[in-house]
Amino acid sequence: MEQILPIIRQYWGYDELRPLQAEAMQAVLDQRDSLVVLPTGGGKSLCFQAPAMHMNGLALVISPLISLMKDQVDALQACGVPAACVNSTLSPSQRRQVADDVRQGRLKLLYLAPERLMSGPTMDFLQGVKLSFVAVDEAHCISQWGHDFRPEYRALSVLKQAFGGIGIHCYTATATPRVRHDIVSQLQLADPHVLVGSFDRPNLVYRVFRRDELLRQVGEVIERHRDESGIIYCIRRADVDSLCAALCDLGHRALPYHAGMADEDRRRNQDAFINDRARIIVATVAFGMGIDKSDVRYVIHAGAPKSLESYQQESGRAGRDGLEAECSLFYTGADFVTWRRLQQDSNPQAVQASNALLAGIEKFCATVHCRHRAILEYFDQELEAGKCEACDVCLNELQFVADPLVIAQKILSCVLRVKERFGAAYVSRVLVGSRDQRIAAEGHDQLSTYGILAEEGRQNVRAWIDQLTEQQFLAKGEYEVLHVTPSGRQLLRGEIIPQLQTPAEQPRQVTQLEVDAWEGVDRGLFEELRALRRRKADERGLAPFIIFSDVTLRDMARRRPSTPEGLLAVQGVGAAKCEQYAAEFLPAIVGYCERHQLATDLEAPRPARPRPAAAARPPHAIKRQAFELFGQGQSLEDVARGIGRAPSTTWQYLSEYLQQHAVCDPAPWVDEAMFERIRQAAEEVGRERLKPIFEKLGGSVSYDQIRIALTCLAN
Repeated sequence: MEQILPIIRQYWGYDELRPLQAEAMQAVLDQRDSLVVLPTGGGKSLCFQAPAMHMNGLALVISPLISLMKDQVDALQACGVPAACVNSTLSPSQRRQVADDVRQGRLKLLYLAPERLMSGPTMDFLQGVKLSFVAVDEAHCISQWGHDFRPEYRALSVLKQAFGGIGIHCYTATATPRVRHDIVSQLQLADPHVLVGSFDRPNLVYRVFRRDELLRQVGEVIERHRDESGIIYCIRRADVDSLCAALCDLGHRALPYHAGMADEDRRRNQDAFINDRARIIVATVAFGMGIDKSDVRYVIHAGAPKSLESYQQESGRAGRDGLEAECSLFYTGADFVTWRRLQQDSNPQAVQASNALLAGIEKFCATVHCRHRAILEYFDQELEAGKCEACDVCLNELQFVADPLVIAQKILSCVLRVKERFGAAYVSRVLVGSRDQRIAAEGHDQLSTYGILAEEGRQNVRAWIDQLTEQQFLAKGEYEVLHVTPSGRQLLRGEIIPQLQTPAEQPRQVTQLEVDAWEGVDRGLFEELRALRRRKADERGLAPFIIFSDVTLRDMARRRPSTPEGLLAVQGVGAAKCEQYAAEFLPAIVGYCERHQLATDLEAPRPARPRPAAAARPPHAIKRQAFELFGQGQSLEDVARGIGRAPSTTWQYLSEYLQQHAVCDPAPWVDEAMFERIRQAAEEVGRERLKPIFEKLGGSVSYDQIRIALTCLAN
């Protein structure tokens, strides 16, 4: 590592490493297989790129997308690193040149897609080359449990046999324990060094809103980031087209991107966004994995994503450079209905898994607690700080109702009065006094709770139901039917007071992240340097962030160097970039300072870093304790008492425990006779849905017990 750090300074211009980078690099240097999970923007690529420059031989990098490998190779070449890629965009003569460079030992990194690597001629050629190691980027693609599963990645299982004796190193931004296990198993990694960083992105500010007037809401976010790059995600292609057209009518430089477009149109729009010819891309989730653009300052979700994993990945495309960025999510309950409808054609196990993932993002949207903490807890990590100071909750941007107990009691009373047979949408209509024909047909317009919250508006009532569900006063059964939990009955007795929020009226706050990130930066000089970067990028046919990142430009505008030596002290300026760009950037800096009578060559301190990311931890203490008690064979009731959690939460922990440990015997949680009854009922009516099994058993077995039994049967 002592020899690696000068290499990083020389080529990449960095003086210090991010969390876990040193450990990941050491695994490569030691030729020990590794699996590295770091968040988007956590510096995964440097973990294998820097060791490749130190080690003898050629590092082989497996990458899933042409655009992704092109951006990475362009960035490496701009830093003076000898790298190349081979893909379908190269001409035969260009491919021959790369092959010759490999034979002559002129390259240190070669990027290939898995399909090309596994072709016979490519494999034969590479087996005659001295390789230093193999790096598998976006490694979650190899797992069928990953959110971007790609069957062609499965073929990489032959790497160990094909290139015996060299290290195999896997890198990904999101991987649950199940996915990590699948990666290690599929690639046959030998005693790998598994490094899991924090999933926290402290430089991102999370804000969640009920969707109301979408165009206005989206426009307000864009206005806060005028002339900065942003991504807007929509659920459906039609939403992409309509929202993009509306933004263009308002004068914004926006382009669409979705799977319904021609390949050439998608490629052209993506290039325009990466090269700053368009500031906004409006897209479905088809857009993202291949985007290495570091200066995205905001990500907007115009509808709820399908899981918290997806949200963490998609929102993580903002602020990859470590600077402040905003992530705004606009949702309604209809979004979750849409996702369930889109996913209902999958096989039963996939539907069950996708519904569980959807419940995670529903809970995140409804929470009234720190959003950074919510994301970390979902991934079994913990936030060490009391407040993140980087979400709408911790910034006190939420507005809470004055008397939440009374409102909550009215809602829970209504759920009981409709006999716990209906979902949130129906209950909210009863509470606001809807004249819906179905309500009249059921006789629910005669209930004492009918219209009891009419003055609050249906949108607020619907949001409060979600919040009460997130706080476990309500629970959802089959078909999203609401049930009052034991905690909810305590609330009805006035023993517990919930928190209920309403839409905030105050404007968004300027966060300390923004203040710190601009500390000492001359904004006028920064804008001049941005314009110069844009011109140099056009001349060289590169994306602007490959010339210099925003981090580097801000540090230039903070230090205001006038000499090559001063330029080398700027964060992100290595020897190659100094040699290439000093002749243009230094005169621009000196000229600006002369015009504005500013001093040059300041010993400017580095800006304050965002709150340090929480260190990765094993599953948080309560869940770990629950797993230990389950392992001892304790009953659900005993475990619930032991961990101080509601039975509904404990059932969820048990479900996770059964899946993670592949438990086949449901005792003592479901006795043998009941298990056999459930098994027989499932054989008769199928395992696809719970309700037919529940009805077949005459309602004598709970949904939770059915779930446990089916999980064990599946195992």
